[in-house]
Amino acid sequence: MKSSKTSGHAPLGHAKRPSLWLRLLPGISPKRRGFVLAWWGFALTFGGMRLLTWLIHIDVAGVGDVQAGGVHIHHYVWGILLLAVVGAASLAERSARARAWIGLSYGVGLALVVDEAALLISLEDVYWDTEGGVSIALAIAVIAIVGSVLAVTRGRRASREDPDDDG
Repeated sequence: MKSSKTSGHAPLGHAKRPSLWLRLLPGISPKRRGFVLAWWGFALTFGGMRLLTWLIHIDVAGVGDVQAGGVHIHHYVWGILLLAVVGAASLAERSARARAWIGLSYGVGLALVVDEAALLISLEDVYWDTEGGVSIALAIAVIAIVGSVLAVTRGRRASREDPDDDG
């Protein structure tokens, strides 16, 4: 008699749990799930970075800049590194689960870069100056446009026949 471990079936009473992404985003196709997660990752990271940098700006105890050798490392650097990793991963992996994680990571990395777009354009630290508003306007535009495109192009619903739906 085969054990449940080798038969490919879950033991009795232990149904396979759907992945986190299937539970969080039911009915969204695996191909679309990465885009939705990228949008969420972007919006939440942008908001989170604005909050974190404001806490640093007002000198909240225990919150400070990341530095190496006394040099401040802006968060766009982490965004560029994350986008490089995401790009390499997307070349190597195509599963639905990987697309979900890649989408989320892409949104986070892009938000880290866009949040400091004004600095990258002017090559000066204008984060809290009037010119820093360019980053805010750009991020809000990205959130609005991508959200609108996702709403208008509502993708097909995931189905049991979708062979790529491994969550």
